[in-house]
Amino acid sequence: MFTDRTPILQLIENRFDGKPILVVGDLMLDRYIWGSVSRISPEAPVPVVRWDRECDRCGGAANVVLNLARLGMRPLIAGLVGEDADGRRLLTLLTEAGCDTRSVLALPQRPTSTKTRIIGGHQQMLRLDREEADHPPPEAVQTLTEHLLARLEEADPPGAIILSDYNKGVLTPGLCQAVISAGRRLGIPVLVDPKGVDFVKYSGATVLCPNRLELATAIPAPIGDLDNLLQAGEGLRQHIRVDFLAVTLSELGIALVDGGPHTTRLPAVAREVFDVSGAGDTVIAVLGACLACGLPRLDALNLANLAAGVVVGKVGTYPIAAHELLEAVVSAQALDQSDKICSLETARSRVAAWKARKETVVFTNGCFDLLHAGHVTYLEAARNLGHRLVVGLNTDNSVSRLKGPRRPIIREEDRARVLAAMAAVDLVILFDEDTPLTLIRALEPDLLAKGADYREDQVVGGNEVKSWGGRVALVPLVAGRSTSRIVAEIREDAE
Repeated sequence: MFTDRTPILQLIENRFDGKPILVVGDLMLDRYIWGSVSRISPEAPVPVVRWDRECDRCGGAANVVLNLARLGMRPLIAGLVGEDADGRRLLTLLTEAGCDTRSVLALPQRPTSTKTRIIGGHQQMLRLDREEADHPPPEAVQTLTEHLLARLEEADPPGAIILSDYNKGVLTPGLCQAVISAGRRLGIPVLVDPKGVDFVKYSGATVLCPNRLELATAIPAPIGDLDNLLQAGEGLRQHIRVDFLAVTLSELGIALVDGGPHTTRLPAVAREVFDVSGAGDTVIAVLGACLACGLPRLDALNLANLAAGVVVGKVGTYPIAAHELLEAVVSAQALDQSDKICSLETARSRVAAWKARKETVVFTNGCFDLLHAGHVTYLEAARNLGHRLVVGLNTDNSVSRLKGPRRPIIREEDRARVLAAMAAVDLVILFDEDTPLTLIRALEPDLLAKGADYREDQVVGGNEVKSWGGRVALVPLVAGRSTSRIVAEIREDAE
């Protein structure tokens, strides 16, 4: 999942270094009324919700801010609220979370956008929206734009800028282009959660994070054919000069569209989905935090995908906390280990994706029966020859033919699982033949590693790897370490 988990874990533990990050967009107050349902109203065919409790939460762009605050960053928020009780309540929630609200303007005679959701058990029964139908006055948006540009010139600029568009009128084309241009000039990544049918106003941004429907609406294109939709998304990306798209696909995860030969798809990681509201806010918040701290885009997307899997398992708008994200990474590591064991078809797909990212793929093979320190040292050395290590593992039948009827000691599924638990190993694939030649031809690795007890001309697959421009490497072995020797000593002691 991650190129290297160590810096990811360190970044979360260090709370993303407390970097400042600017969020601009439509601010909302989310109000939840919780209760229980046991009967239908005699007045109309609707459920009766018996009030239990209520709470207020940050919504819209304010929810993006709250995600960032709970991750440990220093969020700056810019937007518009009304001069009313709901506006004051929203500012209080943001201030209590440690957010800088100096760039929030309060407008008279205009209500704060408020969504009231009535929840019966885990089910949303009704939503009431209170907001102004007309967009904010142009002079208010102009004042906000001028204030933002001045903030960006301060001594402590933000590590990233997030434009959170809920189509309420704050993110006009003029404001978007002014902020994006300033971000480009200052070397600050600009991330956009877009809305509407025209994405041209986001031209020049670093990344757009639409969901599947939003992308289909903007292109426009049929939503049902995902491959064609993502291909059309690449055309849109080029047209509006955006570095990459991170398309959220609900239960299908996230797709990275960046002009590469293959679209990278990250599968969803949620175990149980209660509520998807606010998941997009969490994705762009975590992605923005990662880019602000200099993480590669694929690692950033994987972390954002994990975060989304956490929040959709909660009811209501729920900002993720740093400790929850840390737990998600640790849990994913355990899942990744077993996921490393795969079929030839899956292996070919993963190897192709690694090569598309210019990563060097190393292949080695063996029985790895009774894994010992010599094996571990060898595999670590092989991995250090490139970026990814694929291990071809002899099946039990193959080992018996090579080593005799009393081998292997450890059955193939257990040997594969132990290999998959090693950080140096990226992929384990079983083969039943006496040699891995079929695997090597199918995967076309960049480098073929074998123990230094072989000569290069003895390495199976060596000529094939050289034919497509690869090379063979002989890895030194640890003296005195071998499975055969361990087995002989055990049997000698037993006798």
